[in-house]
Amino acid sequence: MSTKSPEASKPLTHKEIMFVLSGLMVGMLLAALDQTIVSTALKVIVEDFNGLAHYTWVVTAYLLTSTASTPLYGKISDLYGRRPVFQFAIVTFLIGSFAAGAASSMAQLIAFRAVQGLGAGGLMSLTFVIIGDIISPRERGKYQGYFGGVWGLSSVAGPLLGGYFSDHAQILGVTGWRWIFYINLPFGIAALIITSASLHIPKVKREHKIDYFGALLLVSGVCSLLLGLSVYGPQNGWGNSKTIIALLLALFLIIVFIIQESRTPEPILPLTLFKNHTFTVTSIMAFIIGAGMFGAIIMLPLYLQVVKGDSATSAGLKLIPFMIGIVSMSIFSGKMITKHGHYKRYPIIGLALMTSGLVLLATLNETTPFWQLSIYSIMIGAGLGLSMQTVVIALQNAVEIKDLGVSTSANTFFRSIGATIGVALFGTVYANRLTHYLPIEIDKLKASNPAALIGATPEKFAALKDNTAVLNSFTPELQAGIIHAFVNSFHVVFLSAAPITIIGFMVAFALRETPLRSGASHQAAKDEAAGEALA
Repeated sequence: MSTKSPEASKPLTHKEIMFVLSGLMVGMLLAALDQTIVSTALKVIVEDFNGLAHYTWVVTAYLLTSTASTPLYGKISDLYGRRPVFQFAIVTFLIGSFAAGAASSMAQLIAFRAVQGLGAGGLMSLTFVIIGDIISPRERGKYQGYFGGVWGLSSVAGPLLGGYFSDHAQILGVTGWRWIFYINLPFGIAALIITSASLHIPKVKREHKIDYFGALLLVSGVCSLLLGLSVYGPQNGWGNSKTIIALLLALFLIIVFIIQESRTPEPILPLTLFKNHTFTVTSIMAFIIGAGMFGAIIMLPLYLQVVKGDSATSAGLKLIPFMIGIVSMSIFSGKMITKHGHYKRYPIIGLALMTSGLVLLATLNETTPFWQLSIYSIMIGAGLGLSMQTVVIALQNAVEIKDLGVSTSANTFFRSIGATIGVALFGTVYANRLTHYLPIEIDKLKASNPAALIGATPEKFAALKDNTAVLNSFTPELQAGIIHAFVNSFHVVFLSAAPITIIGFMVAFALRETPLRSGASHQAAKDEAAGEALA
């Protein structure tokens, strides 16, 4: 038998909603920031530990656990309630952060980053689940700009803070790079306090049986896939035996997972959700947004540092137009959705803008002024602001309340998988094209100005892919040729991303626009779901 709190029929006021959102936004900022803040400090960290051979694992360990745990959090919160599971994610993230900051070896840092990722998976997914609980789809638009702001802020503040902390040998007597982890502690504690005081979502108790075997298969399959895509493929080559074994194992485990989910009475990821047209379409769109957007946008800071010679901190500052695009269009589309109740047009316009922005990025060269790059960045950010949150609103409006947690987490999961595949795909395209264009530029110089190659060795050319600081040891003429090879490589990467977002643009037309549930109908649906649990 289950019980329902008497508070279940009492909707939150605007003031109460804003109080809850403040705690959710702090929690989400922690997870979003940690995806970007480590990258700029990674060079200093691995040098401190003499762990260059394992540096990718600092990022990969976080990625593995955060992505693999995302769909599990949704299901578990459906069964045990949102607040305890969300707070468990915060505490786990804080433990991982403190331990990573205090790590004394590369192995410890990698292990504690995995713990951080385990908490981040809950922070990223449950934020949107809880929003779906407390705000109706029709009214949610006017609040979504706040979360667009969090995404935009993390995309700029991450590289900035990472660069600042890693540039200082010590801050308050502590090694500079360790502050990229310690800075999480006060924010995480604040999120705990706020959610304890404000997050009083009634817990509907249901009889349940967790599919532990399905969870094991899902986590193992995702980890194997990410290892193949993020580690073995880029490091050892896509034809390497380790890469092939990892990807084949991932395929096998996912097939077994699908069979298991179709047979168990209470699956971790109910396959029946895919019978819901909107769930299927928004899952595809989330995957494409992750792959096309996050895979390509990581190349912008690299372009600024390699081609324009900007520092990591300066490159982070120059991403502010991207943030402006996200925030402004998140707020605009949210208000329009709340006012008119229509949402389908926004992901269509958004994906068209993203595609146009990516194509325009393929025109960047050594002399492109910053104002021009800013316009392209704003276009891409605006496209993301119009698309990402709108897709979640459409999804949450279309699924039953009892499936809100697992369906929303699944959407976040597909976006994370898309981002991982995008990063691996475009990283491979970038490396491949650089290998192609570098010899062309060097041969041109050999023919026209052999003296420009003085001091250049095969070892230095080989090191270019991993450490562009080698450029400073070359003659100005050779530097110019190499930078041109980088520019041509970036062009191909951006053009490779455009067809992916074009597919997303076409898929967006398949999205069915159904009337958004208002406050009253949303509350009635929650009460009905609670009544079914009681029965």
